[in-house]
Amino acid sequence: MEIYKDLLNPATKEFEKLLNSQLSKVNIEEGKIINGKINKITEKFVFLFVEGLKSEPVLDINELKSMGLADKIKIGETIPVLLEKIEDKNGEVLVSANKARKIKGWDKLVEAYEKNETIMGKITSKCKGGCIVEHIDSGSLMFLPGSQISDKPLKDISHLMNEPQKFALIKLDKVRGNACVSRREIISSFKKEDKAKIIEKYKVGDIIKNAEVKGYSSFGCFFNVNNELDVLVHLQEISYSRVSHPDEVFNIGEKHDLKVISVDKDKLQVGCSIKQLSPDPFEHIENYELNKVYKVKVVKIMDFGAFCELEPGLTTLLHSSELSWTKKGVSAKRMFKVGDEIDCVITEIDKEKRRVAISHRLTQENPFETFEKKYPVGTEVDGEVVNKNEYSLFVRVEGLEVDAFLHCNDLTYLNNGEEELAKYKKGDKIKVKVLEIKISEQKIRVGFKQTKPDPFDWFKDKNVNQTITVKIITSDNKGLTVRPEGCEMDFQIKKSQIAINAADARPSRFTGGERIDCAIAELDKDKRKVILSIKLLEEIEKKEALEKYGSEGSGKNLPFSSLSEDLKKKDEEKD
Repeated sequence: MEIYKDLLNPATKEFEKLLNSQLSKVNIEEGKIINGKINKITEKFVFLFVEGLKSEPVLDINELKSMGLADKIKIGETIPVLLEKIEDKNGEVLVSANKARKIKGWDKLVEAYEKNETIMGKITSKCKGGCIVEHIDSGSLMFLPGSQISDKPLKDISHLMNEPQKFALIKLDKVRGNACVSRREIISSFKKEDKAKIIEKYKVGDIIKNAEVKGYSSFGCFFNVNNELDVLVHLQEISYSRVSHPDEVFNIGEKHDLKVISVDKDKLQVGCSIKQLSPDPFEHIENYELNKVYKVKVVKIMDFGAFCELEPGLTTLLHSSELSWTKKGVSAKRMFKVGDEIDCVITEIDKEKRRVAISHRLTQENPFETFEKKYPVGTEVDGEVVNKNEYSLFVRVEGLEVDAFLHCNDLTYLNNGEEELAKYKKGDKIKVKVLEIKISEQKIRVGFKQTKPDPFDWFKDKNVNQTITVKIITSDNKGLTVRPEGCEMDFQIKKSQIAINAADARPSRFTGGERIDCAIAELDKDKRKVILSIKLLEEIEKKEALEKYGSEGSGKNLPFSSLSEDLKKKDEEKD
């Protein structure tokens, strides 16, 4: 300690000079990357020596191993670290090897971005909207959008995972430290040079043989040519006939000949046509006649029908509604296959819209016309229940594949139609009467009750205001259910029609089984409508009594409580 007592001592000055010269060689600053030399290794920690620091920085050994630096964990090896704090609250030096790598990696990314250079990376995982790419040199993580993975859609990218490959830096945010990369640009840059050479081989008018259908879009169809070039056939160049979408005409994997109609060397695009390989069939469309049978070839089968060729280039739609007379919702897939030649009738030719409509069912006899000839309206025929729903039966007449409609209201005159419908099941034999035939609508209506005597005929010789005798079946708050004697039908007498006097218009006066007289208030034989009334009968009898007896007291023995008053009013009117 004697050396520091005299600051003017030559030895003290020499020590001060040596110390200052040594410290000036090392520039220690927080936030900078420095090199640390491994001085000591334990099971959990690695101790570093950094010249100029008063204590040894310490690293977790697992941090170095996770960074892939296990081979460098040897005494004497040098490792770059980020000096976060020269002295923390515990008086220790705080450093990080991982952060140092990221900073160095970011500097490399910035340099590559500014020089427009590619970088090496590997796809490590998937995320929303794309993938995460790890920069091989630094371990920095970058975002790869899904649209930048490849120049064509990929359903599976498992073969690209964890494989070192080149990427192009397309976006760099220095403030946030985010990087966006593209694999697509690397692929396209190689293909662009090759594609330009390929396109030079084609010129307008060339015929391309056996191009394969690769995909569809709303505006056309893409074909693969010799596995080296994709070309587009626009929707208008597919066929001389009207085409709404390419899938109406083509199937993926099919091969077709194409004609080159345009070559764009700037955009590296080749346009082709299929329809121009053959003459325009609409120029001689007059050769075809309406309502005449022609052979057509099935070229495409869809859910709604089949596309057929009258001749090469002249495609027309055979809609599913024109496949069969009797089968509803029939599928063309069950009737035909691609390549079949079938008979069809031309039903429409529209030269302006370049459209031809055809029908397959018109080549067959219309079973509804046959039915009408064999079983005209009014004929009774035997049939079988082939189907049933909640309100009707479908009956098939023997020898014809036509289902006739039988509504539940045409099952019975007497009971509730829906209740009667429940008694029937598929396979039941039934005799029906043909009620209506509509050939244009392909409908036949039949009835079962019409084969039986109509109980309403009981009223054919009856008139309004006529008195009839009925038997009360039941009574409730709404009125009376009655059945005329000799008739099989039940009718309702409303509560308001039971009596003139409101006090007597009580359904509860009747228990059921009584025989009473009533009058027919309304009768419509065409609409099969009848209204019965006890009140009307009282009014008729009351009127007759007034006309027959002229004095006040003469009607007192009649069972009409108001007759006396009515007679008095009549006498006053005479005076």
